Amino acid sequence: MSDDEEPKQGSAEDQGPVTVTPELAEQLAEKREELFEEFGIRDEFPAEVLREAETRTEGVQQEIQDEVDERRDLRDLTTWTTDPVDAQDFDDAISIEREEDAYRLWVHIADVTHYVNPDTSMWEEAVQRANTVYLPAYTIHMLPPVLAETVCSLVPNEDRLAHTVEMEIDDETLSFENIEIYKSVINSDERLTYTECENRLEDPSLPLGEENQLAFELADRMHEQRKADGSLVLNPRRDRAHTIIEESMLKANKAVTHTLMWDRGVEAMYRVHPQPTPDQWNDALKEIQELNGVSIPGEAWGDDPRKAVNAALEESPERQLNKIQRAVLKVMPRAKYMNDPFGGHHALNFDIYGHFTSPIRRLSDLINHWIVHENDVPENLVELCDRASDKQKDGETAERLYKQFMEELGVDAYAVNNRGLEIVEDPEDADYAV
Repeated sequence: MSDDEEPKQGSAEDQGPVTVTPELAEQLAEKREELFEEFGIRDEFPAEVLREAETRTEGVQQEIQDEVDERRDLRDLTTWTTDPVDAQDFDDAISIEREEDAYRLWVHIADVTHYVNPDTSMWEEAVQRANTVYLPAYTIHMLPPVLAETVCSLVPNEDRLAHTVEMEIDDETLSFENIEIYKSVINSDERLTYTECENRLEDPSLPLGEENQLAFELADRMHEQRKADGSLVLNPRRDRAHTIIEESMLKANKAVTHTLMWDRGVEAMYRVHPQPTPDQWNDALKEIQELNGVSIPGEAWGDDPRKAVNAALEESPERQLNKIQRAVLKVMPRAKYMNDPFGGHHALNFDIYGHFTSPIRRLSDLINHWIVHENDVPENLVELCDRASDKQKDGETAERLYKQFMEELGVDAYAVNNRGLEIVEDPEDADYAV
């Protein structure tokens, strides 16, 4: 998984949810409560925060109309979202056009900080939570879900407030010719699932077909360039729809943090990922080489072990992918948030990187939205960086332990994570029972 890959939850498009008995569901609930207490994960929102969120979702259309004159009006620009079939909110959208010597890519992110700012209780609660925690079939949100379901959801055919990153990308080098970041009003033309996106790519005569083909052309080129430059790609067999979204979001994040650092010279919540030692890399490559059916092609051996791993992943049997990924992750230091970017992001091989595209689920993105708009840095930025790093680690540890507990009960955590969970009374109807 890349450092910015979106977490995927819920049921697959062609399968129903995993079914469990009430007794087993109770055991899972007890384990969650135990983990929440151990890692200080806040499952329930204070009443004041929920009331505030509800209030901010009232009178939406009038508020948006009042904002139009103060923002860039992009409602006539062809725009769409692409998400899993069971996604409940759509917080990012894209637009794209081909120019003579460039691509013009817009990434529109729901303008969360219009509703959640340092003067609100929701902001204070977001600082406490620091990120959304994703357990199989159970999500602990950073912000009240009503925001993501209404004003911060870029649903089709409705005006929405957004924070837009507009990038002019050189046709030859794929470098930035120009970057603009601004508040906007957008109106999404359509909400696509990943499968629907694939269908549009197959048949460009369908609505948004040509736009998705152009988006994939650019995304595929950016993806191949990242690999050639030494970016680690642990999921080499993503479908085209995922590639469009992942590469677009990576490019937008890079654009924002380069603007903050080089154009403005301000502190922000940058994402820094240290590299393993040479001995650690050697251990990982040795473990990979010893896997049955896996080899690292001779031409991939060189100065950059990331390229060797990429080559092994691309040519390995499907059954060995997880083992290769584990061998790498075992030696990888944790990425962390820092108030300066120096040291870069080793896995992505970016000299400067940070998060901007998911303010509904990550504190870092929320704060970077605020810094971009206000051009001002919170006084306690270092403390916020440390908190976001620590809480991310807590959430990931809780997720790992919860999945481990599910496996101990004989429940397929991967299936639950991808298909969701349903409680049935009759053990005969359950996939899993105590």
